[in-house]
Amino acid sequence: MKKSFKIILSAGIILTAVFIFIPEKKENPEPVAMVSASTSAERINYFALHGWEAEEIFSRDITIPSEFSESYENFAKIQDKQKLPLRECKGMDAVLYTYRIKNYAPENKNLLAELIVCDGKAVSSAIYAEDDSDYIISVH
Repeated sequence: MKKSFKIILSAGIILTAVFIFIPEKKENPEPVAMVSASTSAERINYFALHGWEAEEIFSRDITIPSEFSESYENFAKIQDKQKLPLRECKGMDAVLYTYRIKNYAPENKNLLAELIVCDGKAVSSAIYAEDDSDYIISVH
């Protein structure tokens, strides 16, 4: 009886030590992509790297909301999957560039692309149908 008690006690001590001294595995956040987009060539190249032939049609200054509405939050999730730092730019001034996609037209839909640039870095991108706001896809 003494021998089995010592074995059980030893096993308990070892298991306790393992749980105490093995560090807890922490989830590392996904690295954020730093895509330079301060020039027209860099912005066009961003789309080209992902297979899109884009032509800039206009740009305008915007302010990224400080608080995201439900629809903006859904949009932000697309950016998270692309590893673009939209969330890091809440409340900041930015430029929204809009492009016509020239090399793809599913179901004869005209596709547009948007790229939001904050401090010279791409923070958001998406492709969408010009006449169908529900048709949004990631650039990647």
